[in-house]
Amino acid sequence: MSTIELLIKSLEFVRVRTLELLDNIEKEPDPQAILAWRPGPGRAHIGWQLTHVAVTEEIFATERLAPQKEAHWKDLWPRFRGGSTPDDDVPTVAMIRDVLKGAREQLLTTLRAIGDDRLDEIPEALRERGLTVCDVFSLLAFHEAHHQGQSHLTLNLCKASR
Repeated sequence: MSTIELLIKSLEFVRVRTLELLDNIEKEPDPQAILAWRPGPGRAHIGWQLTHVAVTEEIFATERLAPQKEAHWKDLWPRFRGGSTPDDDVPTVAMIRDVLKGAREQLLTTLRAIGDDRLDEIPEALRERGLTVCDVFSLLAFHEAHHQGQSHLTLNLCKASR
């Protein structure tokens, strides 16, 4: 097994938990209300958190690692990329699933095209941050786990507030 494939397995491990969370939300009587619930004024709702995970993966799959590739959800970038302010237009469970799936497929295609021989390479778009391709795997796994945890906590707070 290549190092790239081994690292991809860590991304898959985290994604299972994200999708389980989304499955649990979907089983609730009003999943859209849960996706929209905020733990405080101006704080991110679950819909933003999970779509942010997907949009971040697409940004890495294109702009940061393969700028020649076309982005499929570039229209979502301003609303869900890092530093954006969550708005009240909350994505549906179906949309979140679609963007998570498509962005992940795009990311995996990009990462597999890079190959093991370039794991220590610092892509031009990440030069200022000094991140290698290998660092990107760790960053993305941490990023998803971080936002999945925030979403899980937000779900628990939402249920406790009812």
